[in-house]
Amino acid sequence: MFLSEYFQHKRDCKFKQAQRQQRIDALPAEYKSPVTPDEKEIFSAPIDSLVANVQNGTTHPLSILRAYGKLALRAHSQTNCLTEIMFSSAEQWINAARTKTEVDKGGNPLPNLEGSLAGIPVSLKDTIIVGGYDTTVGYSSFVGNDDGKDGAMVRMLKDMGAVPHVKTNCPITLLSFESGNDVWGRAENPFKKGYSPGGSTGGESALLAMGGSRIGVGSDVAGSVRLPAHWAGCYALRCSTGRWPKAGIKTSMPGQEGVPSVYSPMARTLGDLRYFTREVIEFGPWRYDGTVHPLAWRGEMEKGFEQKEKLKVGVMWTDGVVDPSPACRRALETVVNALKAQGHEIVELEGEHAPPDLYEGLKIASLVLNADGGQMFDSFRRPGEWLDTGAAQIKSLASWWNPFRWFYYLWVKYVRRDHVWAGLVENWRAQSAFENWKLVARREEYRAKWFEWWNQQGLDVIVSVPNATPALPLNAMKDAFSSSGVLPVTKVQAELDGLPEDFNIRKLNGVARGAYKYYDAEKMDGLPVGVQVIGRRLEEEKVLAVMQRVEDALGEDKYQPISVGRLQLE
Repeated sequence: MFLSEYFQHKRDCKFKQAQRQQRIDALPAEYKSPVTPDEKEIFSAPIDSLVANVQNGTTHPLSILRAYGKLALRAHSQTNCLTEIMFSSAEQWINAARTKTEVDKGGNPLPNLEGSLAGIPVSLKDTIIVGGYDTTVGYSSFVGNDDGKDGAMVRMLKDMGAVPHVKTNCPITLLSFESGNDVWGRAENPFKKGYSPGGSTGGESALLAMGGSRIGVGSDVAGSVRLPAHWAGCYALRCSTGRWPKAGIKTSMPGQEGVPSVYSPMARTLGDLRYFTREVIEFGPWRYDGTVHPLAWRGEMEKGFEQKEKLKVGVMWTDGVVDPSPACRRALETVVNALKAQGHEIVELEGEHAPPDLYEGLKIASLVLNADGGQMFDSFRRPGEWLDTGAAQIKSLASWWNPFRWFYYLWVKYVRRDHVWAGLVENWRAQSAFENWKLVARREEYRAKWFEWWNQQGLDVIVSVPNATPALPLNAMKDAFSSSGVLPVTKVQAELDGLPEDFNIRKLNGVARGAYKYYDAEKMDGLPVGVQVIGRRLEEEKVLAVMQRVEDALGEDKYQPISVGRLQLE
């Protein structure tokens, strides 16, 4: 049984990679020719103008699809960011839609070329179900699971006019800051070979950064759209639970509700992110997913924070577990200084303004997220199937004999004097139903503390680093497993972002030591660095408006993405 499953795993991985290449090879020559002047205009056109041109017939949606297809293939050749190649189907959907056919041959809707996303290519994390294509989530045991039917999220996007054209790489567990698996291989950072684009939505961030898509959809539990945006230099919004649809997906952890996964938008520009988010929520996603709150887009909130003369912004310099690296702190300082120059009120979140204990939140979230001890994500793996090193650590610690874990906890706490790591491993095991209920109760108490604290502080938003470091090298998860809206701000500069001469990694706690082990400003030179804008629950309108205020405040110093035309012509 073991050997037969192992060899089937190998066969399925080989089959999917060969199928992907065959689909690329079969594409017409238009996808492999140089970028034309007309296509450059497509790349630079505001998204609402592009939609209007499709609606009125000025621009053919096939022209848009093929233009972005060229860059998607170029991005894939450099980063291995793509999984399912859907251009052939997308062309068929567009042609059928233009003849007013109501459904495709599989009974799925066609893109509504009169909708608010008419003709816009949308890339999707591999977890999102598209009829006619597998949804493997990187597991070989999921190969062949296509039932021909679009999931609810894809039906909604097509009804809005969007054209799904590719699916993007992710880790099998969806718990990693890398994006790789045996089925599809490993995605890399578009700015530097050998570095991760982030995870778990890393294929998406690499594709967007290189211009291979206009808008995309990923998922986020503990940073899975925010960290990839930070590491690869694109934009993301981590929506509140219940604001964005998540029906029509497959996951590595079905039933996990301790820290609910949230599907959320990503984009290459802030303008595209704002447009995409607004149009989806205005379209009424609760008609496709019963878990979405029937809360319409509040344009008055968005406009209010676009025009508010003086914002009250809290600054979180550190979470008390891992201090930000010099590059990430510099990005946050750049934003804070820009906001100060605009006359906004800046509140340092320390002392009397300090928020509830962030380390306590980390402990609760770590345990409630992995209350099964890693059993569910591991249940789908076949013998010999690769498991990223961070998830392997989760599984290993949870499987230890309880007395051994207790002695390890005592050694870490009293011999190594690392109270942070000790507190995380003390109860790191599968929880009973009773223990899980108690954890959920602690989670709710912690959320209530934050609610009351924010009421007392009267903040509009908080700004912080999305992660303590820029992108880390591939395989760094074995040491760096740790844990709104993200916008890119700057890039690592070796001459500015080195560690101080008196820096001593041995003095750090276990979590911080793992993060800083790979920090090297010279090797990281040129990697993107972002900042996170945090609002309260169900305040997507406010967060996006303040992200725009931040980018406007940066002025000429705002982040400049990779030139898509230059990428194709190099």
